[in-house]
Amino acid sequence: MPTPIKMPALSPTMEEGTLAKWLVKVGDEVSAGDLLAEIETDKATMEFEAVDEGTIASIEVEEGAEGVKVGTVIAIMAADGESVEDAAKGAPAPAKEETKPEASEEKAEKPSPAPASAPAPAPAKDGDRIFASPLARRIAEDKGIDLASVKGSGPRGRIVKADVEGAQPGKPAAQPATGTGAAPATMDGDAPFAEEKVSGVRKVVAKRLTAAKQDVPHYYLSVDIRLDAMLAARADLNKMLEADGIKLSVNDILIKALAKALMRTPQAHVSFQGETLHRYQRADISVAVASPKGLITPIIRGADRKSLPEIATEMKELAGKAREGKLQPHEYQGGTASISNLGMFGIKQFDAVINPPQGMIMAVGAGEQRPWVENGQIVPATVMTASGSFDHRAIDGAEGAQLMEAFKQMCEQPMGMML
Repeated sequence: MPTPIKMPALSPTMEEGTLAKWLVKVGDEVSAGDLLAEIETDKATMEFEAVDEGTIASIEVEEGAEGVKVGTVIAIMAADGESVEDAAKGAPAPAKEETKPEASEEKAEKPSPAPASAPAPAPAKDGDRIFASPLARRIAEDKGIDLASVKGSGPRGRIVKADVEGAQPGKPAAQPATGTGAAPATMDGDAPFAEEKVSGVRKVVAKRLTAAKQDVPHYYLSVDIRLDAMLAARADLNKMLEADGIKLSVNDILIKALAKALMRTPQAHVSFQGETLHRYQRADISVAVASPKGLITPIIRGADRKSLPEIATEMKELAGKAREGKLQPHEYQGGTASISNLGMFGIKQFDAVINPPQGMIMAVGAGEQRPWVENGQIVPATVMTASGSFDHRAIDGAEGAQLMEAFKQMCEQPMGMML
């Protein structure tokens, strides 16, 4: 009996994903644990493994298909002793099982009944199959358009809604704009533009941060921090660690400083959970990393208990995986507080948006030479501005100020992080 292979839920919140790449083809024999495909979730691209052994009988969803719902049959596997042909015959009809971007269009828009005089689309010649979405077929039928004359712009030439909307019976369909050349007049005015599809990561970031600004009452606190002692300690430590191939960044030290400061001010190490507050007993620091697909926050778990070399090594690995879209769910889900550093871009000071359900995020700017008053004298110093964003439902102003004071002390007296 053929075994359906379904779109997996690769994270607790995943509802749909993109079938980025097939790693097998029809006729391939697979065993449990073999890699079948690469699935792009809302945060990362992950590999999907087989749980049974058998032979791939058919591919039901082509690679590149977006919006594939969890549980959708994406392939059929023939069991031991069963022919590929027999298993493929038992596969569901592609029109019902293939999940494409147009699936959402069908829910949002129902075509009007076809006129009685509208002829049905002409069948494909020479037995060739016409690949078209169900919605595109209905629109073509309503308009009396021959799908054989339409050039598809979907994955592998699949005909989609946009391909048939502007077509006239007996005339080739007008192809959608490719994003180059002059753009039609829109609310943007007449400035030319290139259209880019929003990635799954950016969709999630947009949704979460919009909700954060709407639902979380933010307040902001800033302090200026002298970094000279930290930079000197970093230089000494890097000389000691050079033989091990480890190089500490300023950000590695700031992660540790925030973790230690949170543990010293437990009243500010909380999150608002409706009827309760969660007070954390371990500092799991989410670190903002820019990736080609959008912002993502890998987590240094137990940063308060880890050494600086451990944090540096782990952060380097996580940042690399984040930029490649290879983070696993447990590497970016959770966190008790966040840190975002734009200092490497020369940004002096900024206020970050809280990452719910966390109660705070620390935004750090660039260290720069500024005049500093020391013992009544003005001296040059390397100074950084740090701004904390706090959830006022969980952390009062005085409690947020205590955390900022502890963070400043950790940075200015870095030996305290070694305790």
